Amino acid sequence: MVSVSKLNRAEQNAKSFVPYMEKIQEVVASIAQGSKGINHPMLNARPVKRTGYIVITSDRGLAGGYNSNVLRTVSNVIRERHNMDSNQYSIIVLGRLGRDYLKRRGFNIIDEVVGLSDHPSFTDIKDLASRAIAMFADGAYDELYIYYNHYVSKISQEVTENKILPLTDVASDKPTTAYEFEPSEEEILKVLLPQYAESLVYGALLDGKASEHAARMTAMKSATDNAMEVIDSLTLSFNRARQAAITQEITEIVGGAAALE
Repeated sequence: MVSVSKLNRAEQNAKSFVPYMEKIQEVVASIAQGSKGINHPMLNARPVKRTGYIVITSDRGLAGGYNSNVLRTVSNVIRERHNMDSNQYSIIVLGRLGRDYLKRRGFNIIDEVVGLSDHPSFTDIKDLASRAIAMFADGAYDELYIYYNHYVSKISQEVTENKILPLTDVASDKPTTAYEFEPSEEEILKVLLPQYAESLVYGALLDGKASEHAARMTAMKSATDNAMEVIDSLTLSFNRARQAAITQEITEIVGGAAALE
């Protein structure tokens, strides 16, 4: 019951944040498409010498394959792309299980956050998101990806890779609203682009939290169902053994009585 309540709230949080994220993207796309002369570091791709990864996991287990799926994917990606060369990648990890898993295996972790609530606020993640964006601006890495479990349904979650920086795909295929900007597009982008990148991180976290609660609810239901099957099987075995013992006693009594006749 508690898991269902947590899932419903997490699912609602994730859905409620989408309009905000889409509106920021719309404004950024409007500026990017309408102003050809704008040049901002967060919009421009550069030669990739080092890649940053944000990995979202949980603090607690008992969630089926929620953590193992995303950690296995990230591990394979880093081995294939970077051959475990710590000069080529950096990891920012959310969640105690992910942190412990990656540390034990020698991955290059440069930042971590543990102890997030089941329903984190934007304030809980803002400092980490700001640091991640600042490191991109400072050249600590040349691109930034985020890995998390995307919530599909109560019984299905998919490991997802999204590119956070640079924002090369911010333009929308949909018609954009024409805005009048004051003081200027450049000044607005200085504020809006970091907020948009931070919103992508927070949106992924909310999505991941919904997936976590769904995976935990499914795992607990499966464990309960398995336990009930074991109980039923043991009860049946006990009743059979008890019946056999009673039958044996009756047989011995009848046999003894027959011997006395």
